[in-house]
Amino acid sequence: MLKIPYTDILQKISEKTGISDAAIEQKISEKLRVLSGLISKEGAAHIIANELGVPLFEKVSGRLQVKNILAGMRSVETVGRVVQVYEVRDFQTEQRTGTVGSFMLGDETGTIRIVCWGDLAQTLKQFKQGDIIKLRGGYVRENQGRKEVHLNDKSVLVVNPKDEQVPELVPRAVIPIVRKQIKALSEADQSVELLGTIVQVTDPRFYEVCPSCNRRVLGNLGAYTCSQHGAVTPDYSYVSNVILDDGTDTIRAVFFREQVESLFKKSKQELLASRDQPDLLATQKNELLGKIVKIAGRVNKNAMFERLEVITRTIDLEPNPEEELAKMEKT
Repeated sequence: MLKIPYTDILQKISEKTGISDAAIEQKISEKLRVLSGLISKEGAAHIIANELGVPLFEKVSGRLQVKNILAGMRSVETVGRVVQVYEVRDFQTEQRTGTVGSFMLGDETGTIRIVCWGDLAQTLKQFKQGDIIKLRGGYVRENQGRKEVHLNDKSVLVVNPKDEQVPELVPRAVIPIVRKQIKALSEADQSVELLGTIVQVTDPRFYEVCPSCNRRVLGNLGAYTCSQHGAVTPDYSYVSNVILDDGTDTIRAVFFREQVESLFKKSKQELLASRDQPDLLATQKNELLGKIVKIAGRVNKNAMFERLEVITRTIDLEPNPEEELAKMEKT
């Protein structure tokens, strides 16, 4: 099933009809009320778009601009320029060994991660920033809320094809981090900074991941299977939550992997040791309670609990009092 983000649905409806976002959201809320929770907010948005005659999937095959690539698509073809190349690495599972690498591809509409498996991964070593890349036969997956195009041995990847012209990419402005109060947060906030007091800390929750791609794996009677790599001996990742209070409201801040390590000031090995001995983190948890911290991240709507939360990118456990006072005086 193709997935289009809720914010993109709002934008398409607004662009095609001229209706304001607020008016569209009101229609969506009314539709949710009428259907008494039988559908999600995204489903209600699809219905409103259909009622207003707004096509959401104008093109789902052939060559696509980056902005039109959606999770669930197959046989994707696109052209763009190399923005950044990441590490190529080998992996080993119980069933096979292989190679995987990735890079960021961009065009005038946006950027997207391209993941290459097998022999295609080796071609990344030749890539230079700005190279034109043409690819065919990709399939699109969602990873932590972001789209990725995956290429396998049946896919085609051409470097600097002679028949393609792609404009030089204009560097996109970095989304500025905006200091906000918790009460003022919205789902649209993709880069915010909060200063608040930790009033609750959870123990890290551990879960099994594939050692090759770091995706969560499914367990059955002690055996674990990755959707991409088959049977694997799992590695472990972890997530922890804190409740932050800034005097205007409270919000749950979610920490993954490296951010959990920063939060507890522990290495991966030390955190894994606490999986069977939670008391090992008791001192750190007590020290965090009542501590004023600064975090930066993006706001996410938790679909299960219908509440906003912050996916943390960075945490500062010792914010500078003078700098914070100056920021408060400006707001």
